[in-house]
Amino acid sequence: MVLSRGGALGLVIVALVALAALLAPVLTPYGPVDADLGRSLRPPSRAHWFGTDQLGRDLYTRVLYGARVSLVIGLVTVGIAGAVGLGLGLLSGYLGGTVDAVVMRLVDVQLSFPFILLALVVNAILGIGLQNIVLTLIITGWVVYARLVRGEVLVLKTLEYVEAARALGAPAWRIVFRHLLPNLWTPVIVLSSLQVAQYIVAEAAISFLGFGVQPPTASWGNMLNEGRTYIYNAWWLTTFPGLALVLTALGVNLVGDWLRDTLDPRLAG
Repeated sequence: MVLSRGGALGLVIVALVALAALLAPVLTPYGPVDADLGRSLRPPSRAHWFGTDQLGRDLYTRVLYGARVSLVIGLVTVGIAGAVGLGLGLLSGYLGGTVDAVVMRLVDVQLSFPFILLALVVNAILGIGLQNIVLTLIITGWVVYARLVRGEVLVLKTLEYVEAARALGAPAWRIVFRHLLPNLWTPVIVLSSLQVAQYIVAEAAISFLGFGVQPPTASWGNMLNEGRTYIYNAWWLTTFPGLALVLTALGVNLVGDWLRDTLDPRLAG
Protein backbone atom coordinates (compact mmCIF):
# COMPACT_ATOMS: atom_id res chain seq x y z
CA MET A 1 0.00 0.00 0.00
CA VAL A 2 1.74 3.14 -1.29
CA LEU A 3 1.03 6.33 0.63
CA SER A 4 0.44 9.25 -1.73
CA ARG A 5 1.23 12.85 -0.88
CA GLY A 6 -2.44 13.66 -0.52
CA GLY A 7 -3.00 10.63 1.70
CA ALA A 8 0.00 11.53 3.85
CA LEU A 9 -1.23 15.11 4.25
CA GLY A 10 -4.69 13.85 5.12
CA LEU A 11 -3.37 11.43 7.72
CA VAL A 12 -1.28 14.18 9.31
CA ILE A 13 -4.28 16.53 9.52
CA VAL A 14 -6.59 13.85 10.93
CA ALA A 15 -3.95 12.72 13.43
CA LEU A 16 -3.35 16.29 14.62
CA VAL A 17 -7.08 16.96 15.01
CA ALA A 18 -7.58 13.69 16.89
CA LEU A 19 -4.63 14.38 19.20
CA ALA A 20 -5.82 17.94 19.81
CA ALA A 21 -9.27 16.67 20.76
CA LEU A 22 -7.88 13.93 22.99
CA LEU A 23 -5.31 16.13 24.72
CA ALA A 24 -7.47 19.26 24.96
CA PRO A 25 -7.26 19.49 28.79
CA VAL A 26 -3.46 19.37 28.54
CA LEU A 27 -3.12 21.81 25.64
CA THR A 28 -5.00 24.68 27.26
CA PRO A 29 -5.20 26.08 30.81
CA TYR A 30 -8.79 27.22 30.32
CA GLY A 31 -12.08 25.36 30.41
CA PRO A 32 -14.47 25.39 27.42
CA VAL A 33 -17.22 27.12 29.45
CA ASP A 34 -15.05 29.38 31.64
CA ALA A 35 -16.56 32.83 31.11
CA ASP A 36 -15.10 36.21 32.06
CA LEU A 37 -17.02 39.22 30.76
CA GLY A 38 -14.04 41.43 31.58
CA ARG A 39 -12.06 39.85 28.72
CA SER A 40 -14.87 39.49 26.14
CA LEU A 41 -14.18 39.90 22.40
CA ARG A 42 -10.43 40.21 22.77
CA PRO A 43 -8.43 39.61 19.57
CA PRO A 44 -5.81 36.84 19.29
CA SER A 45 -2.88 37.34 21.68
CA ARG A 46 -0.29 35.37 23.63
CA ALA A 47 -2.78 34.79 26.43
CA HIS A 48 -5.58 33.78 24.04
CA TRP A 49 -4.21 32.42 20.78
CA PHE A 50 -7.57 32.53 18.98
CA GLY A 51 -8.99 35.44 20.96
CA THR A 52 -12.07 35.34 23.20
CA ASP A 53 -15.79 35.25 22.45
CA GLN A 54 -18.63 37.50 23.58
CA LEU A 55 -18.65 35.87 27.03
CA GLY A 56 -14.89 36.03 27.49
CA ARG A 57 -14.36 32.32 26.86
CA ASP A 58 -11.07 31.27 25.31
CA LEU A 59 -11.79 30.46 21.65
CA TYR A 60 -8.75 28.21 21.23
CA THR A 61 -10.04 26.04 24.06
CA ARG A 62 -13.52 25.86 22.59
CA VAL A 63 -12.16 24.91 19.16
CA LEU A 64 -10.20 22.04 20.73
CA TYR A 65 -13.23 20.75 22.63
CA GLY A 66 -15.42 21.25 19.57
CA ALA A 67 -13.19 18.75 17.75
CA ARG A 68 -14.32 16.12 20.24
CA VAL A 69 -17.97 16.62 19.32
CA SER A 70 -17.29 16.56 15.58
CA LEU A 71 -15.09 13.44 15.63
CA VAL A 72 -17.37 11.50 17.95
CA ILE A 73 -20.46 12.28 15.88
CA GLY A 74 -18.65 11.47 12.62
CA LEU A 75 -17.25 8.14 13.80
CA VAL A 76 -20.31 6.95 15.74
CA THR A 77 -22.67 7.82 12.90
CA VAL A 78 -20.52 6.07 10.32
CA GLY A 79 -20.27 2.97 12.51
CA ILE A 80 -24.01 2.62 13.12
CA ALA A 81 -25.23 3.80 9.71
CA GLY A 82 -22.66 1.54 8.03
CA ALA A 83 -23.75 -1.50 10.04
CA VAL A 84 -27.45 -0.90 9.33
CA GLY A 85 -26.89 -0.21 5.65
CA LEU A 86 -24.55 -3.18 5.26
CA GLY A 87 -27.06 -5.56 6.83
CA LEU A 88 -30.06 -4.33 4.85
CA GLY A 89 -28.04 -4.16 1.63
CA LEU A 90 -26.91 -7.76 2.06
CA LEU A 91 -30.46 -8.96 2.67
CA SER A 92 -31.83 -6.95 -0.23
CA GLY A 93 -29.20 -8.03 -2.73
CA TYR A 94 -28.95 -11.70 -1.75
CA LEU A 95 -32.60 -12.56 -1.06
CA GLY A 96 -34.15 -10.35 -3.74
CA GLY A 97 -37.88 -10.55 -4.32
CA THR A 98 -40.15 -8.99 -1.70
CA VAL A 99 -37.27 -8.20 0.68
CA ASP A 100 -35.42 -6.33 -2.05
CA ALA A 101 -38.55 -4.43 -3.07
CA VAL A 102 -39.34 -3.37 0.50
CA VAL A 103 -35.79 -2.25 1.30
CA MET A 104 -35.43 -0.32 -1.96
CA ARG A 105 -38.77 1.43 -1.44
CA LEU A 106 -37.57 2.47 2.01
CA VAL A 107 -34.45 3.83 0.37
CA ASP A 108 -36.51 5.75 -2.19
CA VAL A 109 -38.74 7.24 0.50
CA GLN A 110 -35.72 8.21 2.59
CA LEU A 111 -33.97 9.88 -0.34
CA SER A 112 -37.10 11.92 -1.10
CA PHE A 113 -36.78 13.77 2.24
CA PRO A 114 -34.46 16.80 2.28
CA PHE A 115 -31.84 16.40 4.98
CA ILE A 116 -32.65 19.66 6.78
CA LEU A 117 -36.39 18.91 6.79
CA LEU A 118 -35.77 15.48 8.28
CA ALA A 119 -33.51 16.96 10.94
CA LEU A 120 -36.23 19.46 11.87
CA VAL A 121 -38.85 16.71 12.12
CA VAL A 122 -36.67 14.45 14.28
CA ASN A 123 -35.76 17.30 16.64
CA ALA A 124 -39.35 18.50 16.81
CA ILE A 125 -40.54 15.02 17.83
CA LEU A 126 -37.68 13.84 20.04
CA GLY A 127 -36.23 17.16 21.18
CA ILE A 128 -32.84 18.77 20.74
CA GLY A 129 -29.79 16.81 21.84
CA LEU A 130 -26.56 15.20 20.74
CA GLN A 131 -28.13 11.74 20.53
CA ASN A 132 -30.86 13.05 18.26
CA ILE A 133 -28.30 14.58 15.90
CA VAL A 134 -26.66 11.17 15.61
CA LEU A 135 -30.08 9.57 15.04
CA THR A 136 -30.86 12.07 12.27
CA LEU A 137 -27.56 11.41 10.53
CA ILE A 138 -28.04 7.63 10.83
CA ILE A 139 -31.51 7.86 9.30
CA THR A 140 -30.16 9.83 6.35
CA GLY A 141 -26.89 7.89 6.05
CA TRP A 142 -27.77 4.19 6.00
CA VAL A 143 -29.36 4.40 2.53
CA VAL A 144 -26.00 5.16 0.87
CA TYR A 145 -24.50 1.99 2.31
CA ALA A 146 -27.57 -0.09 1.48
CA ARG A 147 -27.54 0.90 -2.19
CA LEU A 148 -23.80 0.34 -2.53
CA VAL A 149 -23.84 -3.06 -0.83
CA ARG A 150 -26.93 -4.22 -2.73
CA GLY A 151 -25.28 -3.40 -6.05
CA GLU A 152 -22.09 -5.22 -5.08
CA VAL A 153 -24.01 -8.28 -3.86
CA LEU A 154 -26.04 -8.49 -7.08
CA VAL A 155 -22.75 -8.82 -8.95
CA LEU A 156 -20.97 -11.09 -6.47
CA LYS A 157 -23.74 -13.67 -6.16
CA THR A 158 -23.58 -14.40 -9.91
CA LEU A 159 -19.86 -15.27 -9.81
CA GLU A 160 -18.81 -18.87 -10.33
CA TYR A 161 -17.42 -19.56 -6.85
CA VAL A 162 -20.66 -18.38 -5.24
CA GLU A 163 -22.73 -20.46 -7.66
CA ALA A 164 -20.50 -23.46 -6.90
CA ALA A 165 -20.95 -23.03 -3.15
CA ARG A 166 -24.72 -22.84 -3.62
CA ALA A 167 -24.69 -25.93 -5.85
CA LEU A 168 -22.76 -27.86 -3.19
CA GLY A 169 -25.50 -27.10 -0.70
CA ALA A 170 -23.77 -24.44 1.38
CA PRO A 171 -26.27 -22.65 3.63
CA ALA A 172 -27.09 -19.02 2.91
CA TRP A 173 -25.36 -17.77 6.05
CA ARG A 174 -22.12 -19.48 5.05
CA ILE A 175 -22.23 -18.00 1.54
CA VAL A 176 -22.87 -14.53 2.96
CA PHE A 177 -20.15 -14.62 5.61
CA ARG A 178 -17.57 -16.71 3.73
CA HIS A 179 -17.89 -15.45 0.17
CA LEU A 180 -19.83 -12.17 0.04
CA LEU A 181 -18.92 -10.22 3.15
CA PRO A 182 -15.11 -10.38 2.72
CA ASN A 183 -15.50 -8.81 -0.73
CA LEU A 184 -17.64 -5.97 0.60
CA TRP A 185 -15.20 -4.56 3.13
CA THR A 186 -13.18 -2.57 0.61
CA PRO A 187 -16.05 -0.48 -0.86
CA VAL A 188 -17.63 -0.07 2.58
CA ILE A 189 -14.35 1.14 4.14
CA VAL A 190 -13.78 3.60 1.30
CA LEU A 191 -17.33 4.93 1.53
CA SER A 192 -17.07 5.24 5.32
CA SER A 193 -13.87 7.26 5.11
CA LEU A 194 -15.62 9.76 2.84
CA GLN A 195 -18.84 9.79 4.87
CA VAL A 196 -17.05 10.86 8.07
CA ALA A 197 -16.30 14.27 6.56
CA GLN A 198 -19.87 14.60 5.32
CA TYR A 199 -21.28 13.87 8.79
CA ILE A 200 -18.90 16.34 10.44
CA VAL A 201 -20.05 19.10 8.08
CA ALA A 202 -23.70 18.05 8.48
CA GLU A 203 -23.46 18.26 12.27
CA ALA A 204 -21.95 21.72 11.98
CA ALA A 205 -24.79 22.79 9.69
CA ILE A 206 -27.44 21.51 12.11
CA SER A 207 -25.77 23.20 15.06
CA PHE A 208 -25.34 26.42 13.06
CA LEU A 209 -29.09 26.49 12.46
CA GLY A 210 -29.68 26.23 16.19
CA PHE A 211 -31.19 22.77 16.62
CA GLY A 212 -28.02 20.76 17.06
CA VAL A 213 -25.46 20.85 19.86
CA GLN A 214 -26.63 23.56 22.25
CA PRO A 215 -24.48 26.16 24.04
CA PRO A 216 -22.54 26.22 26.27
CA THR A 217 -21.26 22.89 24.85
CA ALA A 218 -18.51 23.70 22.36
CA SER A 219 -19.34 22.78 18.78
CA TRP A 220 -17.88 24.28 15.63
CA GLY A 221 -21.38 24.77 14.25
CA ASN A 222 -22.82 26.68 17.20
CA MET A 223 -19.58 28.68 17.50
CA LEU A 224 -20.08 29.84 13.91
CA ASN A 225 -23.68 30.68 14.72
CA GLU A 226 -22.68 32.75 17.75
CA GLY A 227 -19.86 34.47 15.88
CA ARG A 228 -21.89 35.64 12.88
CA THR A 229 -23.40 38.43 15.00
CA TYR A 230 -19.92 39.87 15.55
CA ILE A 231 -18.45 39.02 12.15
CA TYR A 232 -17.60 42.64 11.30
CA ASN A 233 -15.83 43.58 14.54
CA ALA A 234 -14.63 40.18 15.84
CA TRP A 235 -13.50 38.22 12.77
CA TRP A 236 -11.79 35.54 14.84
CA LEU A 237 -15.08 34.18 16.20
CA THR A 238 -15.97 32.66 12.83
CA THR A 239 -12.53 32.35 11.23
CA PHE A 240 -10.95 29.80 13.57
CA PRO A 241 -13.92 27.42 13.99
CA GLY A 242 -14.48 27.66 10.23
CA LEU A 243 -10.84 26.83 9.49
CA ALA A 244 -10.95 23.90 11.92
CA LEU A 245 -14.04 22.54 10.16
CA VAL A 246 -12.58 22.99 6.67
CA LEU A 247 -9.20 21.46 7.54
CA THR A 248 -10.76 18.46 9.27
CA ALA A 249 -13.12 17.76 6.38
CA LEU A 250 -10.23 18.21 3.93
CA GLY A 251 -8.01 15.82 5.87
CA VAL A 252 -10.67 13.12 6.06
CA ASN A 253 -11.49 13.49 2.36
CA LEU A 254 -7.81 13.21 1.40
CA VAL A 255 -7.56 9.98 3.39
CA GLY A 256 -10.74 8.73 1.74
CA ASP A 257 -9.43 9.51 -1.74
CA TRP A 258 -6.18 7.72 -0.97
CA LEU A 259 -8.02 4.65 0.32
CA ARG A 260 -10.25 4.62 -2.74
CA ASP A 261 -7.29 4.81 -5.12
CA THR A 262 -5.39 2.17 -3.16
CA LEU A 263 -8.09 -0.38 -2.39
CA ASP A 264 -10.17 -0.23 -5.57
CA PRO A 265 -8.53 -2.59 -8.09
CA ARG A 266 -10.41 -0.92 -10.95
CA LEU A 267 -8.32 2.22 -10.38
CA ALA A 268 -4.98 0.39 -10.30
CA GLY A 269 -2.43 1.37 -12.86
